[in-house]
Amino acid sequence: MAEDTKDTLTSNQMWGGRFASGPAAIMEEINASIDFDKKLYAQDIRGSIAHATMLAHQGIIATEDKDKIVHGLNTILSEIESGRFEFSRRLEDIHMNVEARLADLIGPAAGRLHTARSRNDQVALDFRLWVKEELQKTEVALTSLISAFLDRAEEHAETVMPGFTHLQTAQPVTFGHHCMAYVEMFGRDRQRVRHAIEHLDESPIGAAALAGTGYNIDRHMTAKALGFREPTRNSIDTVSDRDFALEFLAMASIAATHLSRLAEEIVIWSTPQFGFVRLSDAFSTGSSIMPQKKNPDAAELVRAKTGRINGSLVALLTVMKGLPLAYSKDMQEDKEQVFDAAESLELALAAMTGMVRDMTVRTDRMKAAAGAGYSTATDLADWLVREAGLPFREAHHVTGRAVALAEGKGCDLAELSLDELQAINPAITAGVFDVLTVEASVASRKSYGGTAPSEVRKQIGWWRQRN
Repeated sequence: MAEDTKDTLTSNQMWGGRFASGPAAIMEEINASIDFDKKLYAQDIRGSIAHATMLAHQGIIATEDKDKIVHGLNTILSEIESGRFEFSRRLEDIHMNVEARLADLIGPAAGRLHTARSRNDQVALDFRLWVKEELQKTEVALTSLISAFLDRAEEHAETVMPGFTHLQTAQPVTFGHHCMAYVEMFGRDRQRVRHAIEHLDESPIGAAALAGTGYNIDRHMTAKALGFREPTRNSIDTVSDRDFALEFLAMASIAATHLSRLAEEIVIWSTPQFGFVRLSDAFSTGSSIMPQKKNPDAAELVRAKTGRINGSLVALLTVMKGLPLAYSKDMQEDKEQVFDAAESLELALAAMTGMVRDMTVRTDRMKAAAGAGYSTATDLADWLVREAGLPFREAHHVTGRAVALAEGKGCDLAELSLDELQAINPAITAGVFDVLTVEASVASRKSYGGTAPSEVRKQIGWWRQRN
């Protein structure tokens, strides 16, 4: 028998007796998902082993058949992982590819595996298992990134730098405090990961096509075997739900946005105009024409990955928005988006963790910039309120006049004389100079969550206990 004829007959058998001939070439092209859902092979085999074991335990299939099925599935797993398995597009998806090979290996017993299940709950299981595993990897990656920031924050708890609003110098802060801002951001991302795992931790297998099954199955047994907290509670929702995929993409989009903001800062900080950090050659590239250039390509690519990840979220939201219950073939378009976003996020997290640990912080450039732009003006206003008893709005006005004077003279606030300051407001005393340095400014910000080194170290300690 010709190989093509054999493949066609096998395909027709999988479709069932309803179809007299194989699908047209266009239908085959649009219908097949094996090119991407083969990524689910390990989850598919794991789910089938748990299902077969449960069927035998419940007396639905013979133990002898179960043993053959489990042995055959483990053989297929070995074949796939060693690269010896031949995937066929004519068999549509990972489920049919595995089942057809199982039939080749063990004969009629393979046909008993699909008892009390459907491809609808089977793919929901495979995909849910894959997303759960990916979330667990993401949690580890985020923990590593948080740890990198905690180390840099501890190292630079007293390193002063300018804090910005509108990318304009605002007030002095410490680089440790700035690092801890990202610890908070990525900590929330990790919390979203944990919530997503909690939300999806229910086993779909046993929901069958949409209505459950008349067989005496034990869904709690398969849930436990597959590491789920419990089985899902509604068979219609089970096969039509892709919230777990959407939640993964939503988490990934927010995390990627945080990574992109950090990447943007690294790009800015590494310019000669700022010079706050220097990236190593490991995370930079040169120019093909300009020998002096050192481009922060890794940061730029992390920034760009955000567009891909956000696009995946929008794409799947759009796929799901108009689907009636229960399963629709539209849902086949869910996996590529999640696979791509997961790969992009994993790479971006690894690259950013490497950059944070590897970059050289130029404390001298940060300190010089921290005092520029009259960054201690707010400290002067606060001193006028605290020591001279001025209402804040009046203190704000007095400070504005002092800034204008310093600007006109081309000097810093701390370089104005006491006479010049008293000419603006006679209540000013020599004590004001104690707050006009950047070091004094950051040291004074001791409110909970503030930039004072003592407060930064408290926050580092809090996170160390939880990371």
